[in-house]
Amino acid sequence: MDYTDLYIDGAWRSGAANERFDVINPSTEEVIASVASAEISDADAALDAAEVAMKEWAARTPRARSEVLRKAWELMTARLPELARIITLENGKAGADAMGEATYAAEFFRWFSEEAVRADGMIAHAPASGARIIVQHKPAGIAVLITPWNYPAAMGTRKIAPALAAGCAVIIKPASETPLTMLALMPLLEEAGVPKGLVNVLPSRKTGALVDHMLHDPRVRVVSFTGSTSVGRKLLHSAADQVLKPAMELGGNAPLIVFEDADIDAAVEGAMLAKMRNLGEACTAANRIYVHVDVASAFTAKLSAAMAALKVGDGTDPSVDVGPLVNADTRDKVAAFVSDAVAKGAKIEIGGSAPDGKGYFYMPTVLSGVPETADCVRDEIFGPVAAIQTFTEQEDVIVRANDTEYGLVAYVFTEDMKRGLQVCERLEYGMVGLNRGLVSDPAAPFGGVKQSGLGREGGHEGMLEFMETQYISASW
Repeated sequence: MDYTDLYIDGAWRSGAANERFDVINPSTEEVIASVASAEISDADAALDAAEVAMKEWAARTPRARSEVLRKAWELMTARLPELARIITLENGKAGADAMGEATYAAEFFRWFSEEAVRADGMIAHAPASGARIIVQHKPAGIAVLITPWNYPAAMGTRKIAPALAAGCAVIIKPASETPLTMLALMPLLEEAGVPKGLVNVLPSRKTGALVDHMLHDPRVRVVSFTGSTSVGRKLLHSAADQVLKPAMELGGNAPLIVFEDADIDAAVEGAMLAKMRNLGEACTAANRIYVHVDVASAFTAKLSAAMAALKVGDGTDPSVDVGPLVNADTRDKVAAFVSDAVAKGAKIEIGGSAPDGKGYFYMPTVLSGVPETADCVRDEIFGPVAAIQTFTEQEDVIVRANDTEYGLVAYVFTEDMKRGLQVCERLEYGMVGLNRGLVSDPAAPFGGVKQSGLGREGGHEGMLEFMETQYISASW
């Protein structure tokens, strides 16, 4: 790998302590790179660089910032295959899945190149006082971005692009399992015209101390995190000390509801997308599949056939559909969920085991008759396991779907659009896929409610997360 050092102020650095950590290919369990590990002093250097760079960047016109982001999209789009290969090597996902992520990641640069010129304010006449109300949006300040391992490109660009569009500088802490993709993006951003110091990347094995230090620096004004709810809570505690603006995309426990009048083939296709995209290692993955008793047998048979047809193997093989999980702990957790569900009465329709040999693989699995007491119903599976339950009454399934602390995304399949929209409105989720197994879109506000997060990424709202609203009262 060409880029394995820290990226600070437009230069590659080995890090203050010269410490490094290994990145493992989850398909082969082999080391593919040794990456520099940032220390507190490296974070301070990044903050110094970001402070200088932001002054000039924020002063640029929105159109000037827009053109740089547009160029980043063009360059990234031209290099999708090489970026997708890095994603596969460090994350494990199959080639087609990696290419899908790379394409999705690039689109954030194009979308926010268009949004950069649309931070619209307003001028109004105050009805009571007669003063003029002037409202404008200004860059909030330096943003600390903390990204997960499951989407090493997209979760970074979904934060970098709106921050730069808003006029902010950023410091990115990528996940230790998958830092290579984000580091590989930096030469591309340089070529696009991003000034040195505006984007800094700090891989580190000392994440907690490093991030906490940055969140207590008065120059930092925004923290944007994608990851587990438990870690998000800790970051919110740290952010409270400086009253930082938080953007939190946290865990999920997505229900997928199939009504008796649904198009079963379309529902199976949607369930495959919602369950198996990124091997189920996604906060948007369908975690609880509720199927009406009248169509449960047909749905289960068709879903099992579709899952059984998937080819498992090293994602660098273009014929492979399903790669490995990211590490041994994740694989073992998935296996434990299956064992627990079966012990409590669930039936394995297909799969249910890890193949022999190297790599953190787990076979695509369908469980039927999953009881409410199963651990996988209350927690994120984060793997290729479809847990099917049944229902008879609409009111009952809505109550069961909402019975969780999470509220990121839900999925509904029915041919009755009136009922579909009524159910969507009653679901306590920030996003709902109606007859669709995929909701993520750079043009839409991505985010959840309850314990699934604060704020939105994507859409117009995504840029406003990195801006502060200023009101001026004037008379003339």
